[in-house]
Amino acid sequence: MAEERPDSFPSAAGAGGWRIVTGVVMRREPVPGPMARWQPWRWVLADVVVVQRPDGSRLPGWPLHPSEPLPLQLDGAAAEGVQHWGFSGFSVALHPEDAEGYHLNLTAPQPCFWVMWRRGETDDALPQPQIVTLSYHDAGRWLDAQELVDQVPADPAVVHWLADFTAQHYRPEPKRRARPASFQPLTDRHGQPARISVGGGRGSGGTPA
Repeated sequence: MAEERPDSFPSAAGAGGWRIVTGVVMRREPVPGPMARWQPWRWVLADVVVVQRPDGSRLPGWPLHPSEPLPLQLDGAAAEGVQHWGFSGFSVALHPEDAEGYHLNLTAPQPCFWVMWRRGETDDALPQPQIVTLSYHDAGRWLDAQELVDQVPADPAVVHWLADFTAQHYRPEPKRRARPASFQPLTDRHGQPARISVGGGRGSGGTPA
């Protein structure tokens, strides 16, 4: 049996090994500078935590399924006016058909979680996280749809878990064969299509009519 890495999930043999449940932490913080005249505070994505690991073990204090937002008291003294709220129950399942999206995440300088979320309907309303993903392609589709998407670094255990899955399922598409030179269009030194004359020209050895 392979030895577990200290920064990896315990073995998920016999469990739903390619699925975790996450919680989203949103931070309400004052807006600094002149902008505070129009918008005194803002919501930002603070963290994504793993509520249930692949082996089924749980993070204490967080519900497994969607529930009412949780006011959080994080370690350390929070700045004046700063609040943290937790939103639980976001399943992140890995799928073989999205292996390329995971590969692109893993090969970025900082592998991350992406969260698509929406602002509350009123100034006093809490934000509304919608979906959590580890797929670069998912995040790109949401951004193309003009959704609000933010990212936070993924925990090393999540990165190793994602890398194990991607190593099993990602297969780079084969490079297309280069077009043989004989089929390349001829161009002149200006890049324009070359004109070719056949026979009858000067020096061709033909006999004038």
